[in-house]
Amino acid sequence: MSSSLHECCLKRSEAIRNEFPMLSVVENGHPMVYFNNAATAMTPKSVINAMTEYYEEYGVNIARGVDAIGYRATHLFEATRVKVADFLGAERSDSVVFTRGTTAALNLVCSSFGNLVVEAGDEIIVSGGEHHANYIPWQQLAKNKGAQLVLAELDEDGKVTPEALQKAMTPKTKLVALFHISNVMGAVHDVKALAKVAHDGGAYFVCDGAQGIVHDQINVVETDVDFYAFSGHKLFGPTGVGVLYGKYDLLKRMPPIEFGGEMISLVDVYDTTFADPPHRFEAGTMPIAEVIGLGKAIDYVNRYGYCAMQRRVEYLTSIAVEKLQAQPNVTIYNPHNYASGIICFNIEGIHPHDAAGIYDREGISLRAGHHCSQPMMRELKQFATLRASLAFYNTEEEVERFVEATEMAGDFLDILF
Repeated sequence: MSSSLHECCLKRSEAIRNEFPMLSVVENGHPMVYFNNAATAMTPKSVINAMTEYYEEYGVNIARGVDAIGYRATHLFEATRVKVADFLGAERSDSVVFTRGTTAALNLVCSSFGNLVVEAGDEIIVSGGEHHANYIPWQQLAKNKGAQLVLAELDEDGKVTPEALQKAMTPKTKLVALFHISNVMGAVHDVKALAKVAHDGGAYFVCDGAQGIVHDQINVVETDVDFYAFSGHKLFGPTGVGVLYGKYDLLKRMPPIEFGGEMISLVDVYDTTFADPPHRFEAGTMPIAEVIGLGKAIDYVNRYGYCAMQRRVEYLTSIAVEKLQAQPNVTIYNPHNYASGIICFNIEGIHPHDAAGIYDREGISLRAGHHCSQPMMRELKQFATLRASLAFYNTEEEVERFVEATEMAGDFLDILF
């Protein structure tokens, strides 16, 4: 790279980082290195400003008045629904339901649609690589219905191949629920191929897109998923808001699981008729500022583009993995999965929580534990792991600090023993 091009890249990187206020935080006397993006990504100023503007200028409820500020709030809330539908490649905006997050979205599918279609003796397929939010609901549904939970086999990269799913399918399979991208191993599923296997076997396909929405732009029509769930806070947006996409004919069949204001058509003395989707699933006061903020986060991603953001993530991840692999005491559990920015690893002889403390002392924030995926830990035969997760706003210098801290942790072990 020429010096002028290198200087240009540095200036662009600095400009991007300036859009994220939290990246200027100092932790334990060091400029913070934030490598916990798979848990929650940083939020740009444009999102923060949009939410502040709502509270300062038109912070009222939606769909409850004919005044000008009420109209403005309702209009921007519903405009975000259209924006999300376009972002997902959906054919209609009323296929988009706003929820509290991925967990709430998956629980909605399970409690409403799952209860409709699963009966005693049926089978529900998940994998051992799922986040608890896409495992426990189906586990509990199977128990309550007298159905069977079936685990599709994972390959060495931590994903379910179409062949493995086909092997797990039987005439009793009613639902298949799998991640888009693993939050532990960073494995990327071929969602379109998996959905086809499920549909060919007469089952419905539910996709946990919490990580996938950030790194691998979905087109829900082309992939033919029945349901797709994701959270705003992983997509550089606010906490407390998420999305459930569902094929409209399936949403139309589903009864609401929460009852209250603005989700009804008519309330009679002894019975109630409910609004059409998506509003029947949005009882009470919604997270209005957060929905508007999610719209701005989508604007932000569209401005930079998935392709450019992903090239940066894969580049940084490949550097980090290469340098970690040079350390003999480091075991990486997903050395080939660069696309997610996730590096799942352990340092020999050091408990992940102790290692995380060493990183924290150096101002480096990452994750240690089972990552809300104890079934995946059983697959890896580990109680816990470390997880570094990178975003496009991270830098080569931060990767170097991370690698140096990993070496420091190994040196710390040598001193002890």
